[in-house]
Amino acid sequence: MSDSSRYREIDVAGSPLEMGRQTGEAAREEIVGFCELALDRLREMLDVSSEQARAHAEHCLPYAEQYSSDSVAELHGIAEAADIPFWKIMLLQIRNQFTPDADAGCTSLSLPATSTRGPIVAQNWDNDSALDPFTIVLTRRPVGKPALMTVTQAGLISYVGFNDAGIGACLNSLPAPSRTTGVPHYFTLRELYETTSLEAAVQAIRRAERAIPANIMLMTPEGPADLEVTLETVQVLRPVETGWITHTNHCLHPELCAYNEQFPELIGSHPRKARVDSLLQAYGDEISVDDIKAALTDHEGYPRSLCRHVNADVDTGYWQTVFSVIIEPEQMRMQVSRGTPCSAGYELYQL
Repeated sequence: MSDSSRYREIDVAGSPLEMGRQTGEAAREEIVGFCELALDRLREMLDVSSEQARAHAEHCLPYAEQYSSDSVAELHGIAEAADIPFWKIMLLQIRNQFTPDADAGCTSLSLPATSTRGPIVAQNWDNDSALDPFTIVLTRRPVGKPALMTVTQAGLISYVGFNDAGIGACLNSLPAPSRTTGVPHYFTLRELYETTSLEAAVQAIRRAERAIPANIMLMTPEGPADLEVTLETVQVLRPVETGWITHTNHCLHPELCAYNEQFPELIGSHPRKARVDSLLQAYGDEISVDDIKAALTDHEGYPRSLCRHVNADVDTGYWQTVFSVIIEPEQMRMQVSRGTPCSAGYELYQL
């Protein structure tokens, strides 16, 4: 892991192709490394050859093209400037279609404004720490669309972040049925950042012929919301008994809860949900940014705690909190820890 406490920041603007070229030029080293790691992981963990990976990436391209030709054009610009075959860039977008647990055991929350701070959406992103060197903070300023800032692996069309229209998004794996082909999850997320309301954000996801399930924790101009996304439906959860909403890695909507019995629980998802809820309840009505940091650095239930560390578990012990993020969309800023938040602390990034 790098000695730097901050991720490298890159700022691009223009047409989709121009933004892609600027990204590919500025982050060539990270993109090349991420492509190599993605292929290595597919070979090691799933016995997928380069030929199979290429064929699958090319098979998914028509779905992506039909859904968003702008995003495909941006990826072409990245591949061109980074001097990488286009299928390898496409593979980055669809690698989670080989296995449904790509985003591992994350914990997310969304909280409305209080008298002392604006609305917040936040999460711990628990994944493979080998992704750290390829992670950047990327600001895109597309022509005629909202500007957006994401903390992302270089080469992805979208990831965790916010736009300048008050939409912030965090991501969790959601165990539910998947299929190998369809619109890449990151494409639907990118379309979400091109919207300015909860209703439009939901429609951006619904119109995709999706390949994998996912959970998207949102802050919107209409307040906190959570989208449980399956192949067949997008269920919208809003706060009920509290002003805030939390999510880990199991279904909460009554129409989807049957999936919790069909799929194995991801890294203590139910205890993590109970823990983050109990912490937020204990903080009361005026939950501060420091309270949120305290929750995201919590170690109760270690090693399956909210703040996750590498441990001896054979199957999941290499997953850790690679970064933690606290997004304030109205202030157009986010705080990000490079590494476990308990040790790395948070750095501010402003759009």
